[in-house]
Amino acid sequence: MSVGKINQERREEILSAALDLAESDGLAAVSLRAIGARVGLTPMALYGYFANKDELLDWLVGRVLREVPPPDPEASWRERLLACARGARAAAHRYPRTFPLLLTRPVVLPEAMRVVDPLYEALLDAGIPDERVAGWERMFSTFVLGFAVSEVSGRFGEGNLGTKERRDRLGPGELPAHHRLGEALDLPVDWDAEFEEGLARLVAMVEEEGARAG
Repeated sequence: MSVGKINQERREEILSAALDLAESDGLAAVSLRAIGARVGLTPMALYGYFANKDELLDWLVGRVLREVPPPDPEASWRERLLACARGARAAAHRYPRTFPLLLTRPVVLPEAMRVVDPLYEALLDAGIPDERVAGWERMFSTFVLGFAVSEVSGRFGEGNLGTKERRDRLGPGELPAHHRLGEALDLPVDWDAEFEEGLARLVAMVEEEGARAG
């Protein structure tokens, strides 16, 4: 059996071990040594599968993106955009400690392109001009990924202090808008509803530009 075939066969095992490690102990714990210990390989042996840790992280991004299901090609462009967004958010909640990698790693593997291509198609079908599609995809993906990562990383949480306690650390002279909005800021947030509202606004903007271009 060739080395290349062996490497291909065990790569999925190694990626699954890396994903489990990231989810259990955090991304900072992901090292070739720790992964090797989980799969019974020395750190040096792992270089037969990945050139370095950066390449492993790129493949880990691809492993997570495989969890985003492609939209139904027969669905309307609106439904396809929504399905892509909801699928990415679901993957973030499935892998909350690994998903933030998507905001820090370059798009280098086919899995990432596979996720983006249906977005391109949906935007084209919405009437977005070819030269504007990539920009729209970046804006759409930035909202979806940013929202999802903010949810799972705790950025949207209240932290150690509630909103009022944090606000009261500085007076109205230093935080005028916060104090004016105090009651509104203290209201509970339905993150599902807020996500869907943001998507609806983006879809409406896509529809408006597509109509103008048509």
